[in-house]
Amino acid sequence: MLTGATRVRWGCGSEEVLAVNGPHATWLTREAFDRLKRELNRLIANRPTIAAEISARREEGDLRENDAYRAIREEQVKEEGRIRQLQQLLRDARIEERPRGGGVAEPGMVLTVAYEDAAETETFLLATRAAGAHEEIEVYSPESPLGHALLGAREGDTRVYELPRGGTMRVTLVKAEPYRG
Repeated sequence: MLTGATRVRWGCGSEEVLAVNGPHATWLTREAFDRLKRELNRLIANRPTIAAEISARREEGDLRENDAYRAIREEQVKEEGRIRQLQQLLRDARIEERPRGGGVAEPGMVLTVAYEDAAETETFLLATRAAGAHEEIEVYSPESPLGHALLGAREGDTRVYELPRGGTMRVTLVKAEPYRG
């Protein structure tokens, strides 16, 4: 097995997948991982229901004018897309592996930042939305403009990031500490 790899089991059967905890890993709490796994299991378990519904709608006649058939097919496409998304997310999950700390901005850290022209600071968790979906703290993705700019920053470092609507802003990392949620 690869170094830093974890075996993950999900689905209605006993599908086992190798999850690699490398540079492309997504940091998740155990709670977030379990919640996403339950959602995936529910979607997989729903496949036969969707298939039966498609079959029933197909028997109603001309598919070109069958809105119910089109709607259930769209639902199937949406659910299959979410299944693929969840499988990838769970495959790449780094579960509650505590960040190294040391005041460095990395996934799984709670960051406090100061913006260049603001008197206030902002505190947020640097992680995927899935990791902090049920938390009371704001969550910024490492792929977001701000999250990406701060990755690897040390306390006291100032970084420039591109704003979503154009322009740039300077932000200083005031504090970085491991998430304890």
